[in-house]
Amino acid sequence: MTETEFLQRAEQTLAAIERAVDATGADIESARSGNVLTLELGDGSKVIVNSQAPMQQIWVAGKNGAYHYGWREAGWFDTRDGSELFAALSRLLSAQGGEAVVLGNA
Repeated sequence: MTETEFLQRAEQTLAAIERAVDATGADIESARSGNVLTLELGDGSKVIVNSQAPMQQIWVAGKNGAYHYGWREAGWFDTRDGSELFAALSRLLSAQGGEAVVLGNA
């Protein structure tokens, strides 16, 4: 994919994550600065989602570790275990925040 295509997909993905988090009604505040999306959970802990243009990846960091997602066919998938970004982020936010969070990919 070209750099322009990556930047468009990454922007769309960060915006979709923001919308999905808002739609859950969970105690999660989102703040965006450029290509970095910070999700602050009710307990004050944070999950950071950002795009890495040189690697053409979306990176996610939380208490349980850091994860890298590359674009494949029609979605972002973990470069190690193959999990889909929205499903993995749902599990991460649920585990870290202590309340069930299910993010739709809209």
